[in-house]
Amino acid sequence: MNSAKISKKRIDNLKKLADAPDNTIDYSDIPELDKDFWKNAVIEFPKKKKSVSIRLDQDVITWYKSHYKEYQTAINAVLKSFMKARGK
Repeated sequence: MNSAKISKKRIDNLKKLADAPDNTIDYSDIPELDKDFWKNAVIEFPKKKKSVSIRLDQDVITWYKSHYKEYQTAINAVLKSFMKARGK
């Protein structure tokens, strides 16, 4: 989960939304799900991870640890995104 700093204004807006009664939510622009919604759904289980040891700069580790509780997962996501952008 991303633990980056959130502004006070954003927090106040989120609290207002959380405290709003459900009957005030406007669903008119969201279509109802039909039987075709799940027609092509597949379950994707996470791939097993392999434990490795790599050397990273201390400032990189410090930054990720300060922004993400699961910082190793975040680093993996960045590396995977780079890999996909470059082509497997």
